[in-house]
Amino acid sequence: MRRSGDTGIRDQSDRGSVSLETAIAWIDAATRCLPAERVSLCNARGRVLSEDSRAGSAFPPCDRAALDGFAVRAQESVGASAYNPLSLPARTVAAGEALPTEADAVVPFEHAQSDETDRAVLVEAVTPGANVERQGAIAEAGAMLVQSGTRVTARHIGMLATAASGKVPVVRRPRVCILLAGPIRSQRLCDSDGPMIRAAVERDGAVVVDLVVVERNQSALAAALAATDADIALVIGGTGHGPDDCAAAALAEAGQLAVHGVALRPGETTGLGRTGRGVAVVLLPGAPIACLWSYEMLAGRAIRRLGGHASALPFRPRTMTITRKIVSAIGMTEMWPVRCGGAVDTVEPMPPFTEIGLMAAAGGDGFIIIPETSEGYPQGARVTVYLYEGR
Repeated sequence: MRRSGDTGIRDQSDRGSVSLETAIAWIDAATRCLPAERVSLCNARGRVLSEDSRAGSAFPPCDRAALDGFAVRAQESVGASAYNPLSLPARTVAAGEALPTEADAVVPFEHAQSDETDRAVLVEAVTPGANVERQGAIAEAGAMLVQSGTRVTARHIGMLATAASGKVPVVRRPRVCILLAGPIRSQRLCDSDGPMIRAAVERDGAVVVDLVVVERNQSALAAALAATDADIALVIGGTGHGPDDCAAAALAEAGQLAVHGVALRPGETTGLGRTGRGVAVVLLPGAPIACLWSYEMLAGRAIRRLGGHASALPFRPRTMTITRKIVSAIGMTEMWPVRCGGAVDTVEPMPPFTEIGLMAAAGGDGFIIIPETSEGYPQGARVTVYLYEGR
């Protein structure tokens, strides 16, 4: 019988690397959407709605002017022309203002003249409902405004405001603890991983509650993991098998090391597990490019799931043609950088991430995921390219 909190994936720390698919399955089993909280509309942008929002009443609540002009009765304008101007009872109204009871149309100011006696002179007939926003035109009472699970943007806030609710229910932001394994022996810590991963965490809708350097030894890292009450913890560095690499052993001491080693390039020394409190932990390699892809493929997925966001990669997929062949090793899921080619819908493979590191990410336009069952792609192959932000 499976115990509470058991993912069904046995400890792999002494059994070699697991497939990326297996690691993703562990992430999905270990994470679930956090509870809801209520926030003001001005703080709802970027958050995920936790409940359906429905109109409490019809909106607009009455017939109203769709533009500035003269409110008139359309029937009284019949016969109006340039040769037969008609002077009608009228009232000036502003866009969004409720129509007078007797009016059923609005004539724009530029299409009529006022005779300064609460009347307007028309040279063209209007039809009932012209330039009028009817009661309930946007939403009838009880109509769906924004569905649960929607990532709230400015246009959604406009709709949510029509529900006349001061606060809206959204998924709580995940709280993330980032622990940086200290430098090896006398080396000075030059941290590019911390700022990079903080930026990625915030992009994925979470809040970094701790970003601290911890002495690179098993007991110090284990104690820091055991003490955290965040929703998820990320340990950066010390994930390899060298004499100074103790992150995996520290996680085993603090709780459970479920996976140590993923068939992901870059990112082979990624680890997964839980603390004794049940906090999910992802061990990220210290090499910046491996740290980045370990985060994107696994830690980022976990954080997005906790925050109620779509778990898929936050990059736009597009089918494109590669201009040169790519050779990859079977048995590893490999991330390969590309830049857009000169022709439409073509991409040019760059030197791999393992050769030029973050320069391949900073100088590229996107990447290709080569599955572990593939040896690569021939020139001219149609592949799925994940384009970075702004492409």
